[in-house]
Amino acid sequence: MEERLSIQMVVNGQAAVGEVEARTLLAYFLRDHLGLTGTHIGCDTSQCGACTVLMDGVPVKSCTVLAVQADQSHITTVEGLASEAGPHVVQRAFQEAHGLQCGFCTPGVMMVSRWIVEQHPEADDREIRELLDGVICRCTGYENIVRAVARAQKLAVESETPAAVSREVSS
Repeated sequence: MEERLSIQMVVNGQAAVGEVEARTLLAYFLRDHLGLTGTHIGCDTSQCGACTVLMDGVPVKSCTVLAVQADQSHITTVEGLASEAGPHVVQRAFQEAHGLQCGFCTPGVMMVSRWIVEQHPEADDREIRELLDGVICRCTGYENIVRAVARAQKLAVESETPAAVSREVSS
């Protein structure tokens, strides 16, 4: 029997601890140990990107990151997008722009989209396509996904303005 290692991390703002075999992938730790099944496993080879999560704010394909490598990290999964205030701007934009089809790749796409909105808020459509590289959607031509990311960028800017905040509070 393989030795088990203790790990600690913050997942979606909550402390998470566990004991895992050294070979346990982050995707399986999230799904099997923490019950966060929104992280989808599509290929186990880092090709599809459905398993993408944010590790310390950076998109990583959790099927190729060992859980022990994520020790002491801050992880955000698709379940961590929404807050008490409501859906994240990425979630709202994907709904408004019809940025998904079957939904299998959507968690990974949304996590990369959040990173784009936060780190590349002025990316144009071409840049959005380049930044989404590595997440494969087999259902769409990416048009609505790109529109959804662009919409999320606009929603993020609007939500930072005092007028937008007062409109949200009064509605």
